[in-house]
Amino acid sequence: MLTNPTTEAASRRVALIEACSIGVVSGLAAFALKQGIGWLGGVRMRGVTSMPLWLWLPLVGAIGAGLAGLMIAAIAPQATGSGLPYVKVALAPRGLTQSKVVMNLRTAMVKLVATIAVVGSGLALGRQGPTVYVGATLAAVMTRWFPTSPSFRRQTIAAGAAAGLAAGFNAPLAGVLFVIEELLHDMSSLTLETAILASFIGAVVSRMLGGSTWNLDAVISSPSAVTFTAIDIPFLLLLGILTGIVSGWFNRSIIASLEFNRRLKLNLPWRMAIAGGLSGAIVCVLPVTFHDSTGLRELLATGNAGVGVLALAFVVKFAMTAIAAGSGASGGLFSPALTLGAALGALVGSWSVAWFGLGNPTTYALAGMGGFLGAVAKVPITAIAIVFEMTMDFNLVLPLMIVVVVSYVVAEQISSGSLYDRLLDLSGLKLELDQQEREHLGDILAGEVMKKYVDTLNHDQTLGDVRKTFARSKHRGFPVLNAGKLVGMVAQSDLVGQVHLKDNILLSRVMTHNPVSVQASESLADVLYRLNHHKIGRLPVVEGRRLVGIITRSDIIQAEFRQLDLPQEIDDRIDPSYLIYRTQAPSKGRGRMLVALSQPPLSMPLVRLAASIARDCDYELECLHVVTVPQHTAPSEAEIDLDYHHHYIETATAIAQSYGVSTHAQIRIAHDIVPTILETLRYRNIDRLVMGWNTDDLLPSQLFGARTDRILRHVNCEVVLVKWGKQLCQAMKENQAAKPLLNRWLVPISGGQNAKLGLELLSGLVSLGTQPAVRLCRVFDPECVDLRVSELKQVARELGDQLQLPVAATPLVGRSVVDRTIDLAHRHRYDVVLLGASEQTSLQHVLRGHIPYEIARGCNSTVILVRGAKP
Repeated sequence: MLTNPTTEAASRRVALIEACSIGVVSGLAAFALKQGIGWLGGVRMRGVTSMPLWLWLPLVGAIGAGLAGLMIAAIAPQATGSGLPYVKVALAPRGLTQSKVVMNLRTAMVKLVATIAVVGSGLALGRQGPTVYVGATLAAVMTRWFPTSPSFRRQTIAAGAAAGLAAGFNAPLAGVLFVIEELLHDMSSLTLETAILASFIGAVVSRMLGGSTWNLDAVISSPSAVTFTAIDIPFLLLLGILTGIVSGWFNRSIIASLEFNRRLKLNLPWRMAIAGGLSGAIVCVLPVTFHDSTGLRELLATGNAGVGVLALAFVVKFAMTAIAAGSGASGGLFSPALTLGAALGALVGSWSVAWFGLGNPTTYALAGMGGFLGAVAKVPITAIAIVFEMTMDFNLVLPLMIVVVVSYVVAEQISSGSLYDRLLDLSGLKLELDQQEREHLGDILAGEVMKKYVDTLNHDQTLGDVRKTFARSKHRGFPVLNAGKLVGMVAQSDLVGQVHLKDNILLSRVMTHNPVSVQASESLADVLYRLNHHKIGRLPVVEGRRLVGIITRSDIIQAEFRQLDLPQEIDDRIDPSYLIYRTQAPSKGRGRMLVALSQPPLSMPLVRLAASIARDCDYELECLHVVTVPQHTAPSEAEIDLDYHHHYIETATAIAQSYGVSTHAQIRIAHDIVPTILETLRYRNIDRLVMGWNTDDLLPSQLFGARTDRILRHVNCEVVLVKWGKQLCQAMKENQAAKPLLNRWLVPISGGQNAKLGLELLSGLVSLGTQPAVRLCRVFDPECVDLRVSELKQVARELGDQLQLPVAATPLVGRSVVDRTIDLAHRHRYDVVLLGASEQTSLQHVLRGHIPYEIARGCNSTVILVRGAKP
């Protein structure tokens, strides 16, 4: 791709300016985190003097962590943990495009406040990981506010992460190395320039605001505390081996704790509150040194603690970190890893001094810090830089390198791969090992780009059915299946020369046999070659011979575009739905209806109603069942009763098929029903939506309820809303398998297009009764001279001829359409009132005076509201 040098130079300058700004913002965020945690920790320690220790510490831990969990679950579900796994996904090429990761200002603020609440309340987590996440997220926000070249945006976000790490540890060199070693694996000039600028400025701002010393926690009082001789090497090797073994166990304990918490099936606030309470309770029974984690970390790093304190500190910190991290609390693992490494190193150093009179516990403690951090996070170079910059002692470099390298090699044998990659796997955001190297079209797979929702035809369908399908569809070609296997393709061009063939000819005679296809594992370069070589516009995607999707030239163009730009910000509280079950019937109707299933017992009558309409209109039927899960649970990871939901959707499908309707079905897991319905309407080319609604507990600003109002605002297709009558609801609860008997129909008409649509659907709806009877009515103003009764009777006669039923006509006189309609429905005990929506452009004026709402609220009968397609 050719670029304009002037434009690229300008974008580069913007990226460097953004890096400077990000450094300032990240430094301020790190300072806010440090001050907030310090203030809350001070409140926690001062409270011990006014309340019993055994009550105060667990109470503060439970309340602080619980409130943080509530905030995360309600506002930003991705603000759990350290946030580093999400940064890694976002920085992978197309990572933000192909994943559910969202980096916005709201998530950054929630992460900031939640980390203060969690760490300040006494949970054994750190602030440095969240500082990295906040820095990267603020950088991502800044790239949207001040756009630069898309090729520079990853570097800008990585610079934000570097600034966060540099500000968190007062270690600018470590920030730069972290980007190169862990995040981008890139040493281009732009990566180095932006990372260095952001890291330096972030560390300077943090130092100026946070104190006069570069040391994070004053780990040593002077450089002379560190000593190293050649005779220390065997003991340092031993320390490296022990650190590698224990760090591998540590990673496994974090994963095991997370999996255990998931099996508890508690929501995030409860898990975090329990972890906070347990942490406070554990600290209560320990010596006073353990009440303040900062003081404990400094004591361990100096190596001056006794062996008993060191051993106890290691065991307690190990357990408390596993408890806190397993709950999903917002907090990092850098600080706990450093503390554990200091305790283990000081233990080995104290043993060396006691048994052999050799070594320096402080040197071993500091070397253990680097070794443990490097082995846990799999960032050995960054770990060396962090500890070195904390101490600024060159005597530490060699022992530090020995322990870090040995521990890293040993840890790889026990727990291979980064802990953060393992956390990504658990969250459903698996980062493929080679994804960060995919920069070209040839490395994108067809299965990543294809459309998974494919309209198909069956090989034994007739040519008449095929022509109807093409007439109603925007597609110009369809795959042809036999028992789920691809056997052919048919395009509009195939039918042009077959006009003389009769409609009863089978599709298998005119389709293209053994069509050109592509495997899901093949690259887009192969796909593009076949499209050009065979001069076709689409290719079916298969696994073996089973059809799994379809790919077109426009899909390839969109994939190239996504490589060049980041997506727009989306609401991270709504994850995409997750498909767990789907059946596909032949596409042979004039149109397609979607029935959104509610909970039993009223969903099966809704299916019968929809199937009656579909049969009469020659439509296919799509049954959608949405299983909702809490916001803090990813749809792809939710645990549900599959057998129950499979039986539920299969029962609905069997009912629809008993009406002779071609029926598709799917089950989706989602946080919200509305986006899932809208998603299905868009991708399945739905012409008509059928769904239930109720009038209970509506807010003043709502017509049909929050969900239904949102759907009506966004859909353009025809809509049929059904509010079941009270007697029918009771009957369905007593016998869910019963067929709803809807015999007596009252149809108010006003001459609008929606009323006409209601009359068209009536021919299918009346089949729900055994002895149906229909009455048309119209409410006239008392001052109207010409009541046009003859026109009403003429419509009744024409409708009666169409339905082959007696249709009565009743003119009503009154100023209130609602009152007269409800009065007639009550006096004659009609089973159903069928209404057409008003001709208005805004939802708040769907009907003047909220007529359908008022009629439905006042009637005990079933009410069906029909709205035509919007232009």
